[in-house]
Amino acid sequence: MRTAVALFTRDLRLHDNPMLRTALDAAVHVHPLFVHDDRIRETRYGSATGRRAFLDESLADLDEALRRIGGALEVRRGDVVAETARAARRAGAEAVFATADVSCYARERERKLSLALDLRLVDGTFVVPPGAVTPGPRDHYEVFSAYHRAWSAHPRGDHLGAPRRLRLPAPPDAPRRRGAGSGGAFPGGETAGRRRMLAWLREDAGAYGRMHDDLAGDGTSRLSPYLHFGCVSARELANRAAESGAGAFVRQLCWRDFYGQLLHALPRTQVDDLRPRGDRWIDDADALAAWKEGLTGYPLVDAGMRQLRAEGWMHNRARLVTASFLVKDLGIDWRAGARHYFDLLLDGDVAQNIGNWQWVAGTGVDTRPSRVFNPTAQAKRLDPNGDYVRRWVPELDGVRDPLSPGLLAPSYPPPIVDHGEAVAAFRARRGVRAA
Repeated sequence: MRTAVALFTRDLRLHDNPMLRTALDAAVHVHPLFVHDDRIRETRYGSATGRRAFLDESLADLDEALRRIGGALEVRRGDVVAETARAARRAGAEAVFATADVSCYARERERKLSLALDLRLVDGTFVVPPGAVTPGPRDHYEVFSAYHRAWSAHPRGDHLGAPRRLRLPAPPDAPRRRGAGSGGAFPGGETAGRRRMLAWLREDAGAYGRMHDDLAGDGTSRLSPYLHFGCVSARELANRAAESGAGAFVRQLCWRDFYGQLLHALPRTQVDDLRPRGDRWIDDADALAAWKEGLTGYPLVDAGMRQLRAEGWMHNRARLVTASFLVKDLGIDWRAGARHYFDLLLDGDVAQNIGNWQWVAGTGVDTRPSRVFNPTAQAKRLDPNGDYVRRWVPELDGVRDPLSPGLLAPSYPPPIVDHGEAVAAFRARRGVRAA
């Protein structure tokens, strides 16, 4: 093959990019392409401003990396199929290579591209691709422990280095891309992602098992935005983390693959309950607004929601507590929470967001569907000194015990619900006997 298009989507990197490597092996000339699809802004989950800035920085970084090996990234805007076809015709490309994905949007995009072009899909989004391990005659797992055993036994293969040379079909006529520069905690791009990954593996990965629940210490990798956009390879990260002895972290990457294969097999779960519970959700706009703004009167819930708004990121344990509060204390539909998370999260990944929200709501894969996270008890366990709460709820900075709701500070709101009464009401609506 003389010329091919390498269509980048959520794989904005050179290192361990099977799609790009396959295109380079198949064709003499490769034309790198990314298409901004404006229709994404019209989907039910909207489009987060923070993610757009992160994406712009990542595209600029990818363009710089491609230019160092003789390439350049063409960026178009509009309908993905039409713009890819135009770019392919202009480059004289015989085929288009892209990385396979699992969301409903991604799979519809792949279907339309395959009808219009010679599309060659390559796995590269997950450590273990959906369908690579299956439970006998079924095409997916719904129990994580069984999936984890099969996933752990499946050979991952070695991760690939970055290509050293790329030949364009014609000299680039596009100016160098420049990222806007977010100035935040998460600069976009493979360069920043690899720097963060290698530093965390070197300095902190070994302590992940005992530190990952510490909210104030934040022993997490903070790599989720880079994984979402493919600035860091999930396979390379899993391989390197395993070599560093961070087995607990590798298990978290398995959860990422687990939700990916679940959505791939059951696309309806992007909107519908995996396991319906007959829930009667409460429509309370004021309570939903208080939750979004971090004004519930429960310090840990409010700290998490304010961190989300400020950073576009939230510690995983805080995500569980804030989500549980919305669904099981306020009785509000998990889909409202998923939309809000997706609007603000830099790592707003459909499969992970939906999978985790359904887990918390008890409509997904959790084997204890009526599990509740007590926000006060969780605060005392995860933030015993109140440092995380004080960081994000400054009204409580001078309070001796900032973890318990109630008469904390004049400027801080009282609890909007009584936890015990609210949870009892939720369980009654669901028909669950009190513990």
